[in-house]
Amino acid sequence: MLFRQSWHDLVFLHWEADPFEVARLLPSGTAPDLLDGRTYVGLVFFRMYGLAVGRTPPLPHLGTFTEVNVRLYSRDACGRRGVVFRSLDCDRLLPVLVARAGFGLPYRWSRTSRRWHGNRLLYRTRGRGSSRTDAHVRIDVAHESVAPRPLDEFLTCRWGLHERVLGHTYYLPNAHPAWTFRRCGLLGWDASVVAAAGLTPPVDEPVSVLYAPGVPVRFGPPVRLPPGRPGH
Repeated sequence: MLFRQSWHDLVFLHWEADPFEVARLLPSGTAPDLLDGRTYVGLVFFRMYGLAVGRTPPLPHLGTFTEVNVRLYSRDACGRRGVVFRSLDCDRLLPVLVARAGFGLPYRWSRTSRRWHGNRLLYRTRGRGSSRTDAHVRIDVAHESVAPRPLDEFLTCRWGLHERVLGHTYYLPNAHPAWTFRRCGLLGWDASVVAAAGLTPPVDEPVSVLYAPGVPVRFGPPVRLPPGRPGH
């Protein structure tokens, strides 16, 4: 086990994306993962707790923060389905520096927040400086559980990420319990971070809106991919 953490109060928003646009943004050795010929871009909001390296105790204070990320969906030559992050915003500077230096992940130190107002949940992120990296989501969350559709499972049942570091592409596996989703309604959103991540900004309502209370997550050691790009 490389490191562990817990994800809480996750909100997933997804839109269809152009597979050719996505392909240009993926690391070598991977291709867009498709469902019925379509691929997607995700905007995900959550609160991370208890970040820890190996079996050491969780990092106090620094290991807990709000994160907002833009992600794409990939497949490698071994058939492993993964996530490719285009941006990750969080409000702790040290984790940003460590993740960028150690794993090549595109973390940014941003102003992020999470607020509950009764059964309504609001996430917000705002970039520092002149860069336009704003995003927010506001949802109404019910107590009722809801079964995921095949599309929702395709988007959220991902057991690793692909990332390029020092000229090589790696697959970093993870493991966690099955998702539990609760019924939710979308009240408002801003996805400006999607355009800032190099993708065509969404203009329509998301095709998938999900809320999950959370899961504990464990990450294993990275696996280096052979050079080249897989086909479908």
